[in-house]
Amino acid sequence: MAEESGPWLVVGLGNPGREYAGNRHNVGFMVADLVAARVGGKLGRHRRAMAEVGEGRLGFGGPKLVVAKPLTFMNLSGGPVAALAQFFKVSPGQIIAVHDELDIDYGQVRVKCGGGEGGHNGLRSMSKSLGTKDYVRVRFGVGRPPGRQDPADYVLSDFSSAERKELEFLVDRAADVVESVVTRGVEPTQNEYHGR
Repeated sequence: MAEESGPWLVVGLGNPGREYAGNRHNVGFMVADLVAARVGGKLGRHRRAMAEVGEGRLGFGGPKLVVAKPLTFMNLSGGPVAALAQFFKVSPGQIIAVHDELDIDYGQVRVKCGGGEGGHNGLRSMSKSLGTKDYVRVRFGVGRPPGRQDPADYVLSDFSSAERKELEFLVDRAADVVESVVTRGVEPTQNEYHGR
């Protein structure tokens, strides 16, 4: 993969506030926290965007990562992302959105570039604010709600006790996927992780 000069912008999607911290909808924040910790980027309030931001490098002298958690609610995530992309001069192809995905079973992590938003308000807001859908998505499967539970209520509820037993491992895997996209590209990452 040809290395571009600018940094990568890794955006964890979620809702701010302690009451949302353990929600399925906030798994993007969980992954962003881990990626930031791995690259030594302490998250702090950014002066130009409504977001917590940390910067660091992947490995010694490796690619620069800007890790962000928008502080707006999910459906307004695009504004802070676009502001950060402009501030750090990041092209859409080097933006990675990490988000929950209803259409993927719990325990699965998938990656793709571009495509639809699948009804995800955070992605919809990003696509609108960036003026393109051509950014990378790391999709963390949360599965469909049981019975007739409303999908909106489901994603805004916490992971079950059974799910929480695996959650730390899966967040770790999702962070590995982010790193793989940065260092190797989307296709090699799909080849390695989509079979699992």
